[in-house]
Amino acid sequence: MSRLTVPKTYKLYVGGAFPRSESGRTYEVTTPKGGFLANAAQASRKDARDAVVAARSAVSGWAGATAYNRGQVLYRIAELLEGRRAQFADEIVQSEGVSASAAAAQVDASIDLWVWYAGWADKYAQVAGNANPVAGPYFNISVPEPTGVVAIIAPQQATGASLLGLAAVVAPAILTGNTVVVVAHERAPLSAISLGEVLATSDVPGGVVNILTGSPAEIAPWLAAHADVNALDLAGAGDLEWVDLQIAAAETLTRVLQPQPGIPAPSLDRIGAFVEIKTVWHTKAMR
Repeated sequence: MSRLTVPKTYKLYVGGAFPRSESGRTYEVTTPKGGFLANAAQASRKDARDAVVAARSAVSGWAGATAYNRGQVLYRIAELLEGRRAQFADEIVQSEGVSASAAAAQVDASIDLWVWYAGWADKYAQVAGNANPVAGPYFNISVPEPTGVVAIIAPQQATGASLLGLAAVVAPAILTGNTVVVVAHERAPLSAISLGEVLATSDVPGGVVNILTGSPAEIAPWLAAHADVNALDLAGAGDLEWVDLQIAAAETLTRVLQPQPGIPAPSLDRIGAFVEIKTVWHTKAMR
C-alpha cells in the first residue's frame, strides 16, 4: 500500500512553543546543489521582540536554579541528542551536503560539547570565584552571577556548523543561568529547530533558549538595540556590519562579544564571557 509523505513543518522555537513567524513569511531551505528541502519560518522584528520577552521572563527561575540542577539539565540535552543521533545526522547530510561520516562526527561533537559544559555547571563558581584578602574584620567574597538575556548570532560557515555551531554558543551561555535568543544558521536551519524539539522535551524551562530562523542581517540590529538584551554574542556575524551592531548595543550598555572565525571551542572563557563578578562583604563573627 502506497502512502503519502508527511513533510515536517519547521517553525520558530520561542518560550517553549513552536509558533510560526508573526509575519507569516517563510523561505526555502535547499541543498547545496539547489534541491528543495523544506520551508523554514523567516523571523521578523516582532518575533525577535517576542523571543526577548520570553527570555526575560525565564531569567529569574533559571538563574535561581542550583548549579547542580542546571548541569543535570544540560546533560539531559546530551542524552536526548544521543537518542536522535540518526535524525540529526540525516538533516546535516541533506542541508550541508557533507558525507554521512562527517555528519555523524558533527552530531557526536555536539553531544560531547553539551556533556563538557554540563560537567562545569557546578564547578565554575569555585574556579571563577574567590575569597579576597582584606584588612579588617570582614570576609570579602567574589562570586560569578549571570548577565541576563544574551542575544546570539550562531556560526554561519558552510559546513560543520548547523548543529555544532549552535551548541557551541548556546551551552556556555545558559550554563551559568543566562537565557538566550539565538539566530540559527540561515542556510541550514533544520537541525536548529530539531534541537528546539529536544529542548522542549527535556527539562529546559520554556524561554531559557529561544531559536529564530531567517536572516541574521535582518534580525541582529533589532536584538543589538533592544533595551532588554544584556549581552550580544556575534560569533557568527561574519559579513554583517558588526561595528554598527556594537554601536547599537552601546546605546543600552549591552556587553558585546566580537565575531570570531570558525566554531568556538569549549572553554572557560566562553562561560565567563557572560557573567558578572559580584563582591559580597560579611562581617566576621564576634568571639
